[in-house]
Amino acid sequence: MRLTKLEHAALVIDHSGDRLFIDPGSFTTPITEGTGAVAVVITHEHNDHWTPEQLNRIIEASPDVRIFGPAGVAAAASDFAVEVVAAGDEVEVGPFRLRFFGGHHAEIHSSIPIIDNLGVLVDDALYYGGDSFTVPSGVEVDVLAAPASAPWMKISEAMDYVIAVAPRRAFPTHEMLLSQAGKALSNARLAWAVEQGGGEYLPLEPGDTLDF
Repeated sequence: MRLTKLEHAALVIDHSGDRLFIDPGSFTTPITEGTGAVAVVITHEHNDHWTPEQLNRIIEASPDVRIFGPAGVAAAASDFAVEVVAAGDEVEVGPFRLRFFGGHHAEIHSSIPIIDNLGVLVDDALYYGGDSFTVPSGVEVDVLAAPASAPWMKISEAMDYVIAVAPRRAFPTHEMLLSQAGKALSNARLAWAVEQGGGEYLPLEPGDTLDF
């Protein structure tokens, strides 16, 4: 399988022409290559992780695509046929096996309600927690999408999260709010954290790919 990192929190995984999109949101360049899409996973309802426009682009290219997300996503995206999933659920769609973890978005501030959020494990290899530090219990993670910057985190928390997951490989996600200097700092800190478990850090940029 081949992962392509898109801008901010979005990923696309290709398996022999079948595609899985994760979190195509407002900070991501409009999706123009939606053919072959069998599934879209939306971890939570914030618009930097999904927009109606992005979903419509994918659906136009792949009308039979299935959309998965927690209950909060189904409510926010009520114009779409979102299949509700919860922590502990497993789904097989096309060549992909999806397992879901967590349940709640990390706290941004005590004044802001905490919403639904699910991490997703793809084919027991790639893990992306959405906007959370949920560690997938009992799982040896091959590739981790590690959060680099967000209103709900500081870099020390992301470092501790990476150490707890101990992936074989990791790359940055959720970094569109960072300057080039900020990305360099975040990459250095996350690289150190991955190396504590003997893993390798890959500072992927949008458009870069990774086989797993």
